[in-house]
Amino acid sequence: MAPAVKHFLQFKDLSRDELEHLFARSHVIKDRFKRYQPYHPLNDRTLAMIFEKSSTRTRLSFEAGMHQLGGAAIYLNTRDTQLGRGEPVEDAAEVISRMVDVVMIRTFEQEIIERFAAHSRVPVINGLTNEYHPCQILADIFTFIERRGPIQGKTVAWIGDSNNMCNTWLQAAEVLDFNVHVSTPPGYEVEPERAGLFGTDHYEAFADPMDACRGADLVTTDVWTSMGFEAENAERMKAFADWQVDSDMMRVAAGDALFMHCLPAHRGEEVEAAVIDGPQSVVWEEAENRLHIQKALLEYLLRGRVED
Repeated sequence: MAPAVKHFLQFKDLSRDELEHLFARSHVIKDRFKRYQPYHPLNDRTLAMIFEKSSTRTRLSFEAGMHQLGGAAIYLNTRDTQLGRGEPVEDAAEVISRMVDVVMIRTFEQEIIERFAAHSRVPVINGLTNEYHPCQILADIFTFIERRGPIQGKTVAWIGDSNNMCNTWLQAAEVLDFNVHVSTPPGYEVEPERAGLFGTDHYEAFADPMDACRGADLVTTDVWTSMGFEAENAERMKAFADWQVDSDMMRVAAGDALFMHCLPAHRGEEVEAAVIDGPQSVVWEEAENRLHIQKALLEYLLRGRVED
């Protein structure tokens, strides 16, 4: 009997042991990349990238990453495929997974990617859905580990919307044993069921974002209006006005606290320019690390544990 296909649709799909392996492999793979040392473990393997939502970092990091690992990546936009003309997701999964070795999907509802994975013969990776953004949080945590060491027992302050990023941070805290302080405007609070939480031991909600940041090891945020919610933009601009991450919030965080943002960022809205462009910001390293952590993920899903 063939082993079950391993997918990465939510952060909690991987165990702590598997995640620690990915972080270790990312370090090795990144080091080889920086030393211009070729590493082609995925020679003759093909990644299909299916996009229903627009992207810069996700497409570039997966496409470049697959190329750097010796494989090939094929870009598919749903507008240009039969999916855009109503072909059932299940049928597309049956066909596409017979022609490639791994699939990455960036779409709207999590249900779409779950349905695709249920009918796929090959691993499926969540490149972003309305509910979760697991590859981004992998990169964020790897960046924290590079700069500050293990994240276990640390505190992450999430300021802003309880969106897919926030949901994924909450899942990560459960798996990797750290804490998340969440501060959102009234009406935008965390929905535990939507977040897919195991429990509530690793997060605490704060009405005042300053209180959420107090003593935090990492302060992070995202745009106030995520893709798919543009109709709410004017309303959100008013609701989130007091949730801009500014220098005062960073001052009450830990002395060596880092600032992260998954980008694209709007200076003067969710983050003050002095913060994102300041010395505590690691947003550019964070963005680059999408490339390296996803290469480790692709290697693991296609080859299992590699220790060389």
